[in-house]
Amino acid sequence: MAVVFEKTNMLTDAPFHYCPGCTHGVIHRLAAEVVEEMGLQEKAVGVAPVGCAVFAYRYFNCDMFEAAHGRAPAVATGVKRARPDACVFTYQGDGDLASIGTAEIVHAAHRGEKITTIFVNNAIYGMTGGQMAPTTLVGQKTSTSPYGRDKDWCGAPIRMSEMLATIEGAAFIERVALNNNANIVKAKKAIRKAFECQMAGKGFSMVEVLSTCPTNWGMNPVEAMKWLEENMIPYYPLGNFREVQ
Repeated sequence: MAVVFEKTNMLTDAPFHYCPGCTHGVIHRLAAEVVEEMGLQEKAVGVAPVGCAVFAYRYFNCDMFEAAHGRAPAVATGVKRARPDACVFTYQGDGDLASIGTAEIVHAAHRGEKITTIFVNNAIYGMTGGQMAPTTLVGQKTSTSPYGRDKDWCGAPIRMSEMLATIEGAAFIERVALNNNANIVKAKKAIRKAFECQMAGKGFSMVEVLSTCPTNWGMNPVEAMKWLEENMIPYYPLGNFREVQ
């Protein structure tokens, strides 16, 4: 029988622990496919901190490091400087990267560290109970903002891609979403460009992926996808924000 589809060798056979409707698994698959297609599996080193992706080392079939909350870019910097030939990536959520890890990601970009960050933005803290994150939208209800995020009290949601795109050391910054097949294809292309940027030695690269969190949003997967399209994409527009040729 002809084989028409195979699972990428960059993923192990371990079943994902993610909630139904969560798109972490899709992002894992895209990143893994890109690494395999680029022939970088033997050079790949991943870094995952605390958060929903805390068990990423079970899923990616390459060397993996576990970092303290928010510190993945610092660990990745050490790995890349020790092994310049390696393909080093961090896999971080918004509560991790845009909150406790803001300093690490900003300065990694500022130094032009030749690493790639996959930034999963679902506008909420997932693993720890659905608290308000720096990316939570104004009016969005969470366990710590039961009446909705108040802009006057908490400030506006932070747009990380736009901010990092202003930094000279950033070589590739793009925001994508997983709300339909066409955007999933675009997301994979962006991830590939980010890895190509790293391996060409151009500087820091990041792909921000708009994702859903049906469990903590209190929605079913279909409702969550619609909410992403109608609320997140208008505030977090998709597209490329910086690409050094």
